[in-house]
Amino acid sequence: MHPYRSVLYIPAARERALEKARDLAADAIIFDLEDAVAPEEKLRARDLLDAVLRRADYGARARIVRVNGLGTPWVEGDLAAFGAHPGVDAVLLPKVNGPADLDAVAGRVQAPLWAMMETAKGCLNAGAIAAHPRLEGMVMGTNDLAKELGARHRADRLPLLAALGACVLAARAEGRVIVDGVFNAFKDEAGLRAECEQGRDMGFDGKTLIHPAQLDIANEVFAPSEEEVALARRMIAAHAEARARGEGVAVLDGRIVENLHVASAEALIARAEAIAAQSIAAAAE
Repeated sequence: MHPYRSVLYIPAARERALEKARDLAADAIIFDLEDAVAPEEKLRARDLLDAVLRRADYGARARIVRVNGLGTPWVEGDLAAFGAHPGVDAVLLPKVNGPADLDAVAGRVQAPLWAMMETAKGCLNAGAIAAHPRLEGMVMGTNDLAKELGARHRADRLPLLAALGACVLAARAEGRVIVDGVFNAFKDEAGLRAECEQGRDMGFDGKTLIHPAQLDIANEVFAPSEEEVALARRMIAAHAEARARGEGVAVLDGRIVENLHVASAEALIARAEAIAAQSIAAAAE
C-alpha cells in the first residue's frame, strides 16, 4: 500500500525543480509534460525528463509522468519515450473521456495507467474508466473541469461536488487510487487545509499540489492521527474479545463495533503503517 497523501506537480522543463524534487516530502511526483510546459519547450522537456529519470534517484516517491493529450503533436513521442521507461512508475493521460482513450495508449505503455478526470464526459463515464484493466489511479483536474462546466469558484466547491463524488464512487468500486485536484492559492494555508479536509472526508487518498509549501499540510491531513490509530486498535481488540465470548458485536465507548468497523480499523492501521514505512525510507535516503 503506497501512500498518495501528497502528489506534487513538477514542470518537466525545469531542471532545477526536477533535481529539488528528490529531497521533498512528497509521496508521489507528477512530472508534467502537458500544461506546465510551453509548446516551444515540449521536445526539450521530454529529453530533459528522460535523462533525469535515468540518472536521478527519487527514493520511495512514486514517479508519474503526465504525457500530452491524445490528438496533440507530442503524445506519440511522449509515449515512445516513457511508455517503457525504467524510471517511470505510471503514465498519466490527460482529459480521459472514456475507456477508449485508455485503450488508445495501452499498447504502448508497459507501466500502469492513470487518468486525469477533468472533463464532463470523463466524470459521467467514471465507472467505465475506473473499470479499465490497466488503470491504477485517477487524478481530479478541477481547474479544467470547472472551466468546462462554467462553474464559479467557491470555497466549498459546491459546483464540483457531483463530479468529485462520482469519481470517488467509481474509484472505490474498482479499488483504484484517487487523488483530489489542486488548490491554486498556495500561500493560503487555511484554505488549503480546509480543502484537504474536505477531500479526505469525501474519501480521496490525497491531493495534487502545485508548490512544495503545500506538502506538510497535505501529508498531515491525509494521514491517520495518533488518536485515530489508537481507537482503531481498541476497536479491533474489543471485537476480538466479544468474539471470544461468542458474541457477534462489541460495544466500545457506547458504540457498536461490528465486522465492518473492524475492517475499516484494519485499513486505517495499514495506511498508517505504510506512511510510517514511507517516512523511514525517506529518512534513510
